Amino acid sequence: MSPIRQAVAAMGLWAPLGIMLLRGASIILPALPSTAYSLLAGALLGFKTGFLTIAFTDLVACSFAFALARYWGREPVRRLAGEKAMSVVERFSSSRIESNFLLMTGLLMTGFFDFVSYGLGIAGTSPQRFFPALVLSIVVSDIPIVALGAGVFDSGKASLVAAVVGVFLLAFIQSTVRRRFTALKKTQD
Repeated sequence: MSPIRQAVAAMGLWAPLGIMLLRGASIILPALPSTAYSLLAGALLGFKTGFLTIAFTDLVACSFAFALARYWGREPVRRLAGEKAMSVVERFSSSRIESNFLLMTGLLMTGFFDFVSYGLGIAGTSPQRFFPALVLSIVVSDIPIVALGAGVFDSGKASLVAAVVGVFLLAFIQSTVRRRFTALKKTQD
């Protein structure tokens, strides 16, 4: 891994920018997978630079998705996301999750964070309610994934163990949030 990291270091600012563009595109176009870029950022850039790269990208791209949906509505989101992804966005927008800060934050920690950002924008969630949940979800969910990518290639047993524990904790949070979201949907129907 050392020669690869040296080549990435020689790229300078272009390596983080490339990862930012890939991760940002995978958020704006929610059909593309995005977790792989968090692992890649940790592996290629190390934990600190990888986390800052992913966290900044998530903040900007999710804010863009939220603002696009909130201020321009469904049609631009439908054009970007497509019909299939739009049905998922619509489900989140009609679920009234914005009234429960912890549920909203928890859903932003899942693999559906891009859909949730669009859905919360369409639902008319205030930016003052959205941004704290987004920042908290970025910190809690990005750290273990980037650390896992960095730990696998650093052979740092402590960071690898912490990352694995963090991933399991994140999976527990996601399952709890999904159960509550499902229960909330059933009470609304």
